[in-house]
Amino acid sequence: MSKTEDFLSKADEQEIVQAIIEAEKNTSGEIRVHLEEHTQKSPLDRAQEVFFELNMHETKDRNGVLFYVGISDKKFAIIGDQGINNVVETDFWNSTKDIVIANFKEGNFKSGLIEGIKSAGERLKKYFPYQSDDTNELSNEISRG
Repeated sequence: MSKTEDFLSKADEQEIVQAIIEAEKNTSGEIRVHLEEHTQKSPLDRAQEVFFELNMHETKDRNGVLFYVGISDKKFAIIGDQGINNVVETDFWNSTKDIVIANFKEGNFKSGLIEGIKSAGERLKKYFPYQSDDTNELSNEISRG
């Protein structure tokens, strides 16, 4: 098994997917998690590549959010699309990133992702509230590289 398969159990993954579903009840934003064993690039640069590879830039309101985890590199990044970045303050993601990293440092990977996802959904609600006609534009499943 690769490190991406060992990183979270199937039950952990289902809890994270459920957290995405719940978070997206607060916001029209679209949240994804991507796990990757290793990259030569900075986590932010690689997250931006993955964002486009997953077509996250094609949401109607350009409000996709990606949680990127480089497992063996112990790297993490969270990025939002142009629609989000155009309306939020510069340090918008810092508190969410801090929640995730604090948990990761304790080895609580599932909790870090779940708490970060919940935080992102709650914070995005102000700028991109859930609409009754909202459709789930992106898969909630965890992707792997």
